[in-house]
Amino acid sequence: MEYVTLNNGVKMPKLGYGVYQVTPAECERCVLDALSVGYRSIDTAQAYYNEEGVGSAVKKSGIAREELFLTTKVWISNAGEARAAASIDASLKKLGTDYVDLLLIHQPFGDYYGTYRAMEQAYRAGKVRAIGVSNFYPDRFIDLCNFVEVKPAVNQVETHVFCQQKAAHEVMLRHGAQIESWGPFAEGRNGLFTNEVLKEIAAAHQKSVAQVALRFLLQSGVVVIPKSVKKERMAENFDVFGFALTQEEMARIEGLDTGKSLFFSHYDPATVEWFMTFAKE
Repeated sequence: MEYVTLNNGVKMPKLGYGVYQVTPAECERCVLDALSVGYRSIDTAQAYYNEEGVGSAVKKSGIAREELFLTTKVWISNAGEARAAASIDASLKKLGTDYVDLLLIHQPFGDYYGTYRAMEQAYRAGKVRAIGVSNFYPDRFIDLCNFVEVKPAVNQVETHVFCQQKAAHEVMLRHGAQIESWGPFAEGRNGLFTNEVLKEIAAAHQKSVAQVALRFLLQSGVVVIPKSVKKERMAENFDVFGFALTQEEMARIEGLDTGKSLFFSHYDPATVEWFMTFAKE
């Protein structure tokens, strides 16, 4: 496994396993499979409702806690200093651990400054090894960075071949934060798995389109957390360190960037209204 060093010195695997949309019933089995394949970084969230499954799998795996890198996220309904603090303790209990390696604000809505203060307190108390954010666009990310004591170590955002986040990545680099991808396969949208450019490059390396999509992000300095419920796919996604894309291949894939989300935009009032329904839970 290869690692990145976060802005506070914590080492984070460049490749992890994400459990978004993995049902609570499936989660334990999926995480156990991922761990058996070799994954040591697991990404979950309060809003996924499967933290218990992750914790159970970790316990059953027998792998030493210090060998694992666990990430979870504070959901909008737990925004604010007091609520966030209570939710962090609840997440630790569900995960069956005294600390998480990375804690993120899931969405930049509600009292996320209060949430971040609770995260800073958890960080100082040793409940968290690193803190950061998710889905923070450059404007809110820059604003937050200028008014907190512990700088965000990570910003997890939609990042894939069709939405490469180049401008946002530059902002993160200037503020010392690591970019992390959610949706590295864009959930197959925009014909990712049948894209001719990706298929040609995959054939040249005797790899799959999925492996090329991940390799592109890794070579672009992006941490990735692909998700699959099939063990054979987990193994395939894990096998991305034994080859490298050429500069020409990287340039061809860079040409696929649309600069737009395939999922949602925080600049769309209807999207924000939808998120507000969670803030009022």
